Amino acid sequence: MSRRYSLQDRQWEEIEPLLPGREGTVGRTAKDNRLFVEAVLYRYRAGIPWRDLPERFGDFRVIHTRFTRWSKTGVWKKVFEVLAADADNDYAMIDATIVRAHQHSAGAKGSSKEDEDIGRSRGGLSTKIHAVVDGQGKPTHFFLTGGQACDLDGADVLLPQIEAAAVLADKAYDAQARVIDPLVERGIDVVIPPKKNRKEQRSYDQELYKCRHRIENFFAKLKQYRGIATRYDKRGVNFLGGVYLVAAIICLS
Repeated sequence: MSRRYSLQDRQWEEIEPLLPGREGTVGRTAKDNRLFVEAVLYRYRAGIPWRDLPERFGDFRVIHTRFTRWSKTGVWKKVFEVLAADADNDYAMIDATIVRAHQHSAGAKGSSKEDEDIGRSRGGLSTKIHAVVDGQGKPTHFFLTGGQACDLDGADVLLPQIEAAAVLADKAYDAQARVIDPLVERGIDVVIPPKKNRKEQRSYDQELYKCRHRIENFFAKLKQYRGIATRYDKRGVNFLGGVYLVAAIICLS
């Protein structure tokens, strides 16, 4: 198997103890967790339908069912949170990126596009990934909305979860009541350039703000996985599960 589609041994050693079904745990023992995780990563890296997975991974329907179950039960989120736990809290950065939703991602049975975090933006159907990274550019939190949503919709959810001395963000987050005041009240330095139409211009640490490129670098790494750069998943919980898994691998790279 191509190295870029498979886990390195050191990565697997970090992930293996965090997965259900391993030897020595209560319940049914899963068959070859590593092959399963590599199948999921292959699918997201290549950006292919589940049915196009190479035969060496086994029945794609079994893989998809298991991936969905682990997404719903929070397995991928747990793996990510453990690997992202040692965050550099000198400062954090928040931003959002839009990914186009493939036409086959719409129409999940029993739900609407809005229920599955798919919206219609300028480029068509899309999903917006809201993210927080630490001072080293390592991801710490995620939230999904439809692509038409405002960046502040993600900030409302993610900012209360941030524990850092300072928060860096672009002008889209220059909102006094929703962003600036809550951060100041918590004693967090605000490193956000003010909008030009502000009546009272704020000062900010322009030198520290230069570090904001690290969250852009993270999004670039995330979108190297074609199944993330273009959303194929019908269910929002599955797409978020894929984001958590890929982010965990990025944490280990």
